[in-house]
Amino acid sequence: MNEFELPKKVGKGVVGFAVFFVLLIIVSKSIVIVAPGEAGVVVLLGKVRTVALGNGLHLINPLARVFKMSVRTEEYTMSGAAAEGRVRGDDSIEALTSEGLNVRLDLTAWFRLIEKEAPTVYQTIGPNYEAKIVRPALKTAIRDAVVKYTAAGIYTEKRTEVVADIEAILSRLTAGRGIVVEKILLRNVILPKRLMDAIDIKLAAEQEAQQMEFVLMKEMKEKERKIVEAEGVKKSNQIIASGLTERYLKWYRIDMMRELIGSPNNTIIFIPEDMKTSPIINVPSGNK
Repeated sequence: MNEFELPKKVGKGVVGFAVFFVLLIIVSKSIVIVAPGEAGVVVLLGKVRTVALGNGLHLINPLARVFKMSVRTEEYTMSGAAAEGRVRGDDSIEALTSEGLNVRLDLTAWFRLIEKEAPTVYQTIGPNYEAKIVRPALKTAIRDAVVKYTAAGIYTEKRTEVVADIEAILSRLTAGRGIVVEKILLRNVILPKRLMDAIDIKLAAEQEAQQMEFVLMKEMKEKERKIVEAEGVKKSNQIIASGLTERYLKWYRIDMMRELIGSPNNTIIFIPEDMKTSPIINVPSGNK
């Protein structure tokens, strides 16, 4: 081997390694794995591919970039508690009721990104669509819904209707944005303290009235029971009285005399009511 052959072999080896390394990079850039619950948005030279990548392994142009977006159910919480919600601090929503009172609401919105719409959302809105679309639309939906109801109604019997209205308005505001609103959870309603106290007093009075109504109903049932019982006793006495003939009473007295005569008592004195018969006196002799 001459002095020129060794550098040539080394050069070929370096070139081969470099080619292999470049091919390895190209292959690694061409393989993309999209995890379950994600959609892959392909961007090649500044152009967004209109078809999203589903979960699994994909081969793409090595010059393209893939941005992954969640298509799982997400939650957006707006709460007055500092440790809750996407925004730190008091992030509850203040809204005016139909009578012009301010109420504060804590709630959570469940929503998800439509997988096939992921490229359009990425191109037209961006990956932070929650802050740009969901939050503003949610605030608007809450205020548009709350203004239809009184504060007392929202706090008590109209709660379900308020939630349904918020869901309907939010779905309408996000229509065509690639987002599906699944459910609104109204977690807390905070009223002015004076109004809250008045509502609590009213609810307590209603509960007391219901309890009194129950007591009165119970007393009425007891009264009806006693009337039925008295009527039964009266009817029974009438039946007995109708059967107490003179012959029956005479037989009954004779039968009682027979039983009393045979009684083990020491002394039995029987004086008939008509006083026409002699008294019957049975004095047993001494102990046997």
